[in-house]
Amino acid sequence: MFKIAREGASLSQERLAEQVRVDKATVQGWESGRRPIAAVQTSRLMALRKHLLRSGTAPALLATLDDAMEADAVIGHALTQRPDVKNIDQHPLGSWVFTRATTHMIAWAVNGSTPAALAKTSQQSALRRGPVALGPTLSAAEKSALFSHLREAAAVAQRVGERAALLRRQALYLCSYDTAADTHAWLADMQTRHPRRTARSAPEWAGTRSVATSLTRYGDRNALHAFIQACADDETHEAANLAYWAYWLGLDPLPRADDSFMSSHTSGSWDGLSLLRRLADRLDPGLACIDLNIHSVWALIALRKGVLHADHDFLAELGRRVDELVDSSSISARARRELESVHYVLRASAR
Repeated sequence: MFKIAREGASLSQERLAEQVRVDKATVQGWESGRRPIAAVQTSRLMALRKHLLRSGTAPALLATLDDAMEADAVIGHALTQRPDVKNIDQHPLGSWVFTRATTHMIAWAVNGSTPAALAKTSQQSALRRGPVALGPTLSAAEKSALFSHLREAAAVAQRVGERAALLRRQALYLCSYDTAADTHAWLADMQTRHPRRTARSAPEWAGTRSVATSLTRYGDRNALHAFIQACADDETHEAANLAYWAYWLGLDPLPRADDSFMSSHTSGSWDGLSLLRRLADRLDPGLACIDLNIHSVWALIALRKGVLHADHDFLAELGRRVDELVDSSSISARARRELESVHYVLRASAR
């Protein structure tokens, strides 16, 4: 990410090194990982970012450096540490709730899929000469070690209990990116081992959601449909699902130390229309979690009726998407009924 930010300012390694008064080898070390950028003195890192901003790097691109450093923290920890009950509280996956941006940074290193935040910067820079990797790369051995660590961390967190619920949830979700033949069966088994002592608590609720969405990567939607039904039976869960969407998609800017914020009455400070726009972009029949996306749109409109009076052009476009999706063969019967309900409400609000 630092390399992409440098190239965004049309600076060569030599030029940047000269301007910030370091050796070219230092810049090369930051970009190769030999000298982790997260280990740079805070004042120097701030100066580097300001210099890149003044030199022409897009502000949104610089903002992704934080996500990249969080991803580095997880990968670095997984490749150098062994999960243990004694030090489980120090695991980065149990320290704060990750957003989609950070999670996609980790996935970038695992499967090469460019994060959504970088979609507009995916073209190869003219500054590059010869064959250069277009993103972070992990060797096959490193990927194997990473996923072995994540599985072990999830198992240790399972034994620790609610205190390590966040670690368990986030480790399980990342494990769904593993292409090993037994991943689906392993995740399904971990789902059955989910603790049931506090069924209505945020940690358990969030853990159920993460594993259910993970299983859809393998065509298994049973857990997701059960989760959607549980949400529909409890308005608190409906609100928690929307609060998590807002945080996951970056609309709730506050850092969260655990999952309890989802069921908090103070977690609804995000803008409903902004969330509806983001969810509307996910009304794609090709997405594995399409049924959850549809349900979330339906629930958001039901819980925040004010979104129907904000932007008529957008709501008209949403109506067209709903009309196109309602006949899709890839959605469940429940999702189809919810789409029909959304269609009716949109038509009524347009009168």
